[in-house]
Amino acid sequence: MAKKQIKVTLVRSPISAQPKHRECVRGLGLKRMHQTVTLEDTPSIRGMARKIEYMVRVEEA
Repeated sequence: MAKKQIKVTLVRSPISAQPKHRECVRGLGLKRMHQTVTLEDTPSIRGMARKIEYMVRVEEA
């Protein structure tokens, strides 16, 4: 059975964000605006995405 995947896209700049939120962006593997990464759907990844939900768009892959 294949693992579930989610696509995370950075839609807002982390320049003025809190330092911990910037670390979440980095932890998700996002480096620039409008970049999309496909990640395994785990509780830790979901938690990071939820913490910065005002900066990212999350879709089922």
